Amino acid sequence: MDVFVLFTFYWQRPGMSIKLPTMHNTIRIIGIDPGLRRTGWGVIDTLGNSLRFVASGTVTSDGDMDLASRLCQLHDGLVDVIHTHKPDEAAVEQTFVNKDAVATLKLGQARGIAMLVPARAGLQVAEYAPNAVKKAVIGVGHGEKKQIHMMLKILMPKAEFKGDDAADALAIAICHAHNRGGARMRMAALAG
Repeated sequence: MDVFVLFTFYWQRPGMSIKLPTMHNTIRIIGIDPGLRRTGWGVIDTLGNSLRFVASGTVTSDGDMDLASRLCQLHDGLVDVIHTHKPDEAAVEQTFVNKDAVATLKLGQARGIAMLVPARAGLQVAEYAPNAVKKAVIGVGHGEKKQIHMMLKILMPKAEFKGDDAADALAIAICHAHNRGGARMRMAALAG
């Protein structure tokens, strides 16, 4: 059954009822762009095919501190964001592997925090490759940051973001809004 149905109704069997999602329910999504120095976040509301900007920003860590303390800063910052905006679902960008193994490992640790915080808040966390995010926003898997910024303003004219990290996080949230039905089915299949 399609994720978006026209009416709220309950499927009932003796002793069981399941509420199915409807087009009349607004879903709040947080997109997270993990990074050890700066973790971008963006929150949108989606209703059917419409998108509405809610908020965006960046959680930063102090580069002069040890790794564990920096991860705590990212954790605490994301906990505050989720507590403030109360999203229904979360999406995180997958890590890409670069030539610097140490940098990739640190990014992976920051990404672990970006996945842990929404999961601990009871949210399902979807993951998207960087090319999938770009394709969802600008229509192609490879593009420049300027193109993403421009399309964010077209898709959500009231969107405000400072810097690439917050813009990327909004793009991740939009990608999830476009793919959330399929992502839920994949997560359910893995869990079952």
